[in-house]
Amino acid sequence: MRVRTSLTTLAATAVLLASAATATATATATAAAQPLSAPHITNHFQLAASQQPENITVDRTGATYLTFSFARQIVRVTPGSRPHVLATLPAPAKANTPNLGKAFVGGIARADDGTLYVTYATGTADLTGVWAVRPGGRPHRIAALPADGLPNGLAVDQHTNKLYVTDSVHGVIYRLPACGGKATVWAKGTQLEPTTFAGANGLKLHNGSVWATNLDRGTVLRIPVTAKGTAGRIQVRATGMPSIDDFAFTGHGDTLLAARDDNQVDLVRPDGTHTTVLTPADGLQTPTSIAVHGSKVYVPSAAYMTGKDPNLLIARLGR
Repeated sequence: MRVRTSLTTLAATAVLLASAATATATATATAAAQPLSAPHITNHFQLAASQQPENITVDRTGATYLTFSFARQIVRVTPGSRPHVLATLPAPAKANTPNLGKAFVGGIARADDGTLYVTYATGTADLTGVWAVRPGGRPHRIAALPADGLPNGLAVDQHTNKLYVTDSVHGVIYRLPACGGKATVWAKGTQLEPTTFAGANGLKLHNGSVWATNLDRGTVLRIPVTAKGTAGRIQVRATGMPSIDDFAFTGHGDTLLAARDDNQVDLVRPDGTHTTVLTPADGLQTPTSIAVHGSKVYVPSAAYMTGKDPNLLIARLGR
């Protein structure tokens, strides 16, 4: 997630120009680099309707679920079809979301029973927090989070029935019961904190650890979960990726794919080295997150910085 309000238009313009320069420099390829192939856009969304996909999850059948950040919506998407709105979160009386100014639906995760969890930031105490939507049900808040924060990435641990949430403003990771209840700070530290705009951002659970990105610092972090369930020492696993957003593991050990708001997707190897595998030449328009399901890689683009053609791209993952 990387967006700006009208109060920071000049900063946004500077980032847009930088993104354009990056696009010019990296758009020499016309297709994805290995291990990705056959990238193609399956869905184009309506920018005028604020259909800007922020985060994605895929269920066991391959069904895709997205958050539309500023439309306050949770949607189900099938290739080539219009989004099916599952829920719209209530609008605040007056949004005062830190860094953004307007209501923002961020991360999404799905439990095995079909419940969808999302983060919601409004800058108001009555709505900011983690929300849940059960199949056929209405959205309801299951945990409050600080109104002066920016809850963003989200992951569910099916084994312990816990949710983990990043706060990009406070630079912490919260943990709370998936059934609802009080959220507590699970991990904190300089590595999670922002330097200018947003710190802890994307979030995944993988091989007994919580993994996160820091957008401002351009890093991938690993935090082991101890036998007592507490946070171990924060480890920096990769650096040098400005504007890194959310990510997904490829299924090959600790290798992951990371979306970058400067209009590229990087393959990040276990030793921390990384290479660009998708660029604007493949259709990226401020990619925000990644999902991997079998041999398919899903990449939503929110067009936050490019201002055109929010979309969903699918590529093939080599095995």
